[in-house]
Amino acid sequence: MDTSQSIATFEPAGTAPFRTVVARARAKGELIVQPRMGTANPRTMRQFLDKVRDLPIRAVGTITLDSYTRVGDHRAARQALDEGENLNGYPIVAHGAQITRALVEGLGGDFAVQVRHGSALPLDIFRALLDSGLDATEGGPVSYCLPYGRTPLARSVQEWARCCELLAERSPSAHLESFGGCMLGQLCPPALLVALSVLEGAFFAQHGIRDLSLSYTQQTDFQQDAAALAALRRLAGEYLGGTDWHLVLYTYMGVYPRTPHGARELLRHSAKLAARCGVERLIVKTEAEGHRIPTVDDNLRALVTAAEAAADENRRPAPHVAAADDGVYDEARTLIDAVLELDGDIGRALVTAFARGYLDVPYCLHADNAQRARSFIDGDGRLQWSSTGAMPLRPAKAGRGALDADGFLRMLSHVQYTFDRADHLHPQ
Repeated sequence: MDTSQSIATFEPAGTAPFRTVVARARAKGELIVQPRMGTANPRTMRQFLDKVRDLPIRAVGTITLDSYTRVGDHRAARQALDEGENLNGYPIVAHGAQITRALVEGLGGDFAVQVRHGSALPLDIFRALLDSGLDATEGGPVSYCLPYGRTPLARSVQEWARCCELLAERSPSAHLESFGGCMLGQLCPPALLVALSVLEGAFFAQHGIRDLSLSYTQQTDFQQDAAALAALRRLAGEYLGGTDWHLVLYTYMGVYPRTPHGARELLRHSAKLAARCGVERLIVKTEAEGHRIPTVDDNLRALVTAAEAAADENRRPAPHVAAADDGVYDEARTLIDAVLELDGDIGRALVTAFARGYLDVPYCLHADNAQRARSFIDGDGRLQWSSTGAMPLRPAKAGRGALDADGFLRMLSHVQYTFDRADHLHPQ
């Protein structure tokens, strides 16, 4: 299969530009909710998208790609399709542009679709989605490299630079979302998530992207997350001049509550957090996350639940927000500046920063991560640094000693236990 060639011009498919949908929702003060779902069968995938589009809420669609495509094994994806095997997502390269273009044709000018993939080396994916008339996707040279495999960071950075330039050249209005605020999904103190999201956004801009979004994933404490989102918005304004950008929040990505009420409450908390902080887009999770693969109906219910919770929050009197930012802004800015001072080329600066340990993701086992940073959940339920390694940060004053396996598992399950055991949890 020759994936080296790509159509020279960009011909949009039958969907709205991602930036247009975001702008319309922002103008009306409405939160956009979005699922993460994908299936290999184009007809079924279209049915999923139709159902999301037809909900009476502000939503965008997602085409999530399969594992073979994520690692670049397009022959295996094609073989699986030929043999009728079930894939865990949509193989956009193996299907080819004609099938995908037909899949999204006629979805309508008020509905946008984003391709989500998880690849450290996504050039074939970018070519395929552009050839299909789609130009909204996500990821990043760090966030889709360190957590997901063994690809050297320098190689990922090089390929992502080519991807950004291709996207910008083929479709100047294309949208790219940094996944940097979701590193490993849990146990990463907010300042590092904020810094990585801004740095990836700056990397995208340096390589020609003018419409982008910055991510952050819900963590262990509502107020700390609110401070992180405020810091992310402030820093984006300071470092991403000349671009259009918005924020996207992910419902908690770690060990999920197993009870229906716990899962619903965690989702509602994320929606209320998004509404209170003015976040433009929310990626939802479902009640089924803790024990099985979510169905389409699970996803649809989650979208409606989140939209209703956000609308309810918006109807309440605005809370008096005068609390300090918990130091998230100062820590994140320190990290960003330490990286940017290393090199005028942000890609090279990121590689050097990880090599020197100026950026260090707790509990991330990738060979290019220093693996000296550690975190813990303090008595108030907030994420803190217990060790910062070579990062230009100080650990929490009330740190803790070495963490044993039982303690680590308790931290991983903290959110699950908190929401499963409580009948009524309300944001502060």
